[in-house]
Amino acid sequence: MLTVFMATVLLAAPGVPAAGPGGAVVRTDAGRVRGVDHDGYRTFEGIPYAAPPTGDRRWRAPQPVAPWPGVRPASAPGPDCAQLPDSSSAEDCLYLTVTAPRDGRTRRPVIVWLHGGGFQTGSGSMYDAHRLVVRGGVVVVTVNYRLGVLGYLGLPGLAGSGTFGLQDQQAALRWVRRNAAAFGGDPGSVTLAGQSAGGMSVCAQLTSPGAAGLFHRAIIQSGSCLVDWPSGLFHPKVGAGSAWSPVDAVRAAGSGLAATFGCGADAVGCLRRQPVTALLEATRGTGVRAFVTPAYGTAVLPEHPATALRRGAFARVPVLSGGTLDEHRGFLAGIDLASPVTAEQYAAVLTTAFGARAGRVAATYPVASYPTPALAWAAVATDRIWACPGLAGDRLLARRTATYAYEFAERHGPAPSSGYPWGAFHGAELAFLFDTWWLAGTPQPALADRMIDSWARFAATGRTDWSAFPAVRTLASGTDGYVDLDSEHHCRFWASIG
Repeated sequence: MLTVFMATVLLAAPGVPAAGPGGAVVRTDAGRVRGVDHDGYRTFEGIPYAAPPTGDRRWRAPQPVAPWPGVRPASAPGPDCAQLPDSSSAEDCLYLTVTAPRDGRTRRPVIVWLHGGGFQTGSGSMYDAHRLVVRGGVVVVTVNYRLGVLGYLGLPGLAGSGTFGLQDQQAALRWVRRNAAAFGGDPGSVTLAGQSAGGMSVCAQLTSPGAAGLFHRAIIQSGSCLVDWPSGLFHPKVGAGSAWSPVDAVRAAGSGLAATFGCGADAVGCLRRQPVTALLEATRGTGVRAFVTPAYGTAVLPEHPATALRRGAFARVPVLSGGTLDEHRGFLAGIDLASPVTAEQYAAVLTTAFGARAGRVAATYPVASYPTPALAWAAVATDRIWACPGLAGDRLLARRTATYAYEFAERHGPAPSSGYPWGAFHGAELAFLFDTWWLAGTPQPALADRMIDSWARFAATGRTDWSAFPAVRTLASGTDGYVDLDSEHHCRFWASIG
């Protein structure tokens, strides 16, 4: 009887993992979950942090999870959120994965990871965090959030228009605050981190009133609030824009979508009755960025995040921020591999993007100075879209909070494929922090260890092992120094032409 009593106490007490067949059992605020034991770490996959956003909950703020009886298996990830191109049509997708050390220690720093994918693709399950957990001694939570038209639709009169994906992220952070201790984490030491759209999400959450107090440090990887682009520079089919849209534009786009379905006065109800696949198909290739950009001028984002940064209206938490040396090469790989970019095409891109200033850009980035015209284009886009806005964002952050900057410059790490000069492309650093199935090859172990140590130290202390901004650390094999981003990426030139 004593043995039975002790087992019952262990299972009922939050924060005390209990051994069981196939893995530890942990009690969350909605019920018990059974994870999977690995060598040195545990995973708890497919834990719901909000109710399924289906039926009448489609395009509503995330709602509480219904408690479940017994022990819920947590051995497989939840479905990816519905997305194009046709990889998932699941609406019941608000799940997260916890990866934690097995040694029984408590009050570890927690990293909450937001995946990239342009607010329209990706999932938390794409990132295996076990190396970061085992070597770094942190708890990592990877999160799914609503994407595309299901995450960012707006309509007149629809509360939360254009912000449902960001609201999901905040719901996940509230789940972490309530449940981190059960997995050995410290709810008072949470770092919100992400790359690309995930990094932009982190920057947005720094400026969002609803996220205040939910995290204590921030890591922004290739996702500055200031990222924007002129027409045709990002890709020939992408017009001028940024990662954010005014809420009126988002609502207007939503009204246009409703009209394509023949919806009348009750546009919200009508669209809620449409199949997910029909909604995805209706937004395929529309070029309407309002379906994949969070809306500002809302309760979640009162103003454009770049404006908020410039005003100093953001959370005063330490920030680790950086990008990659050849950020834009990967975005042009498909174009160049299908049909190599010519010098004439490069000149046409500059004319479309910069008009009367194209000659000045061409003189600063002459095609003859690069191995191919595509790499000249990539250099222009890297500097104009990513590196210089990122540097400007770091300057704004550093005015008011501790900021640590880096540039990932390793050109010989894992890449999506061979046969293309990927360099240090957008997302190249991910393979050094996570196991990532879509990047072929093995990261250089010394650099991976150094980066994991730096990320984990920042999560624990809010500091890194390098000097604070304006110093910018170079992260590359065999390199232990700093870089002048202003010079390397011609940022004074870009500032001069606006």
